[in-house]
Amino acid sequence: MNKVILMGRLTRDPEIRYSQGNDQMAIARYTLAVDRRFNRNGDQTADFINCVAFGRSAEFAEKYLKQGTKIVATGRIQTGSYTNKDGNKVYTTDVVIEDQEFAESKGSSSSDGGSYQPAGRPSPANASAEGFMSIPEGIEDDLPFK
Repeated sequence: MNKVILMGRLTRDPEIRYSQGNDQMAIARYTLAVDRRFNRNGDQTADFINCVAFGRSAEFAEKYLKQGTKIVATGRIQTGSYTNKDGNKVYTTDVVIEDQEFAESKGSSSSDGGSYQPAGRPSPANASAEGFMSIPEGIEDDLPFK
């Protein structure tokens, strides 16, 4: 089975082209920056995944996606190769997008750099050394457990 699920942000606006011939089809290319899990040093790195979408998926990308947009995309890995103008063989790996959708609301990506913190909840920075947060005063009776 060849199935890929990615969540990341577009590194730039999608590049849109149309195929030649009677039945023109949209082709969108974009790169997703996908965060890796934290390593032991606490450093965070990202992989930059080349994606290509065809037809309606490409038209969606052209109309709605832009640099910085966080999406979830599913598709399949496709490899290929070609010989460049210098005579060198170049190998390619792309994710052919089958489905894509927004991973956050439109306002959250532009207003706070993409980090979501529900209103009225303490931030993780308020956690104690044991990893637990203090219960704010006055809500003890509203908790479903005691």
